[in-house]
Amino acid sequence: MGSALIKSVLNSDKYELSGCTEVNSHPLLGSKIGDITNSSKQSDIVISDDPNDMFANSEVVIDFTSPSATETLTNLGKMHKTNLVIGTTGHSEKQLSLIERASSDITIVKAMNFSIGVNVLFSLTQQLSRTLDDDFDIEIIESHHRDKVDSPSGTAIELGKLAAGAKSRRLSDVAKFNREGISKPRKRGEIGFASIRGGDIVGEHKVVFAGMAERIELGHIATSRELFCAGALLAASWSKNKTKGLFDMLDVLGFKQ
Repeated sequence: MGSALIKSVLNSDKYELSGCTEVNSHPLLGSKIGDITNSSKQSDIVISDDPNDMFANSEVVIDFTSPSATETLTNLGKMHKTNLVIGTTGHSEKQLSLIERASSDITIVKAMNFSIGVNVLFSLTQQLSRTLDDDFDIEIIESHHRDKVDSPSGTAIELGKLAAGAKSRRLSDVAKFNREGISKPRKRGEIGFASIRGGDIVGEHKVVFAGMAERIELGHIATSRELFCAGALLAASWSKNKTKGLFDMLDVLGFKQ
């Protein structure tokens, strides 16, 4: 995602790249952006392991890193009054609290998925779950490349939260992540999850509402990471018009009711 975002910014006339950071063990540390992207635009920018200067020189920082970086990034955002767009998933409750507290000082757009199509899927899942009763069982199936670490994906979890919330329930009370060894029938109102990991699958999500003699399937297939870049940059631009607060892509796209 980092490489894809850099290329998207360099190929756009709307945005200016102000810096790039990586972990201190990354083999590209010290490399110039121009050497990596074969671009002469802003080619003097060097990949650093110190994000402080990047925050000081930026209006918005886009974060696709790891949950362990959350505290550092949110603190720097508050210090420099730099907005954050967060695409990292797999945060703990403590890390989510840090993000929420930081949003009292800066604008943060945090999304499980920056695809415009996936956010349409979020909205439709919420509407359909609200409409259908528990005669329709809900199952969420997600597929990603073999190197994706978290499972289920953050997008799948968000789909589950929206489906549960539409029925005034908490996902933690109705989620079933593993059925191995279970010899009992499926519980009414349960939301099941299944994950597939393999090859270079960019991302696929399906929400199944299975009733008796019929079922409804909502789905989204991503074929390129460029779509996530477009959404992240849209969120970055949108955040400039806000002073502070915690938002998601449904806010950015105007889907919130």
